[in-house]
Amino acid sequence: MKGCGKMFETGEYVVYGRTGICKVTGVTTMKMDGASGERLYYVLRPGGETEGKIFTPVEGGKQVLRGIITKEEAEKLINEIPLIETLSIENEKFREDSYKKCIRTCECRDLLRIIKTIYIRKQTRLSHGKKTTATDERYLKMAEDHLYSEFSMLLDIPKDHMADYIKQHIRQQREETEQACAV
Repeated sequence: MKGCGKMFETGEYVVYGRTGICKVTGVTTMKMDGASGERLYYVLRPGGETEGKIFTPVEGGKQVLRGIITKEEAEKLINEIPLIETLSIENEKFREDSYKKCIRTCECRDLLRIIKTIYIRKQTRLSHGKKTTATDERYLKMAEDHLYSEFSMLLDIPKDHMADYIKQHIRQQREETEQACAV
């Protein structure tokens, strides 16, 4: 398992690779050709699904498997958005690779970096009369989907309201800073 070395308990929520939020519904062993049957596997149920099951090794899995962050960590990350650096991509040929690397980490801060980078790039392109690229749109959607699923669950805000919630929060922060500087 990539990620932390902690054993997850049944009932806990985790982030599992590109699948995103999953609930640990159990731990089991599996009999497979070439396997001793003693290897432990998590049984995961993807968020929002009632039928699907994913089996992933407790140790040595290829996908990132991490615990979800806390509500306090989510709020802290949202507060830090103005300070989070955008991705530095000097060669357009490597833009998609940079996005992929960040997506693969499954870390909220990296997902925010992608969202912030693409949001700023989108505004710049639109101001020059250019459209958003298909690559940017695809990775923006992926990053938002993963991040907003986790934040939505933690902050008890519907996923489709997360973008507006974050924008409003940043606007409010900016106004408070401007008022403090004016005094």
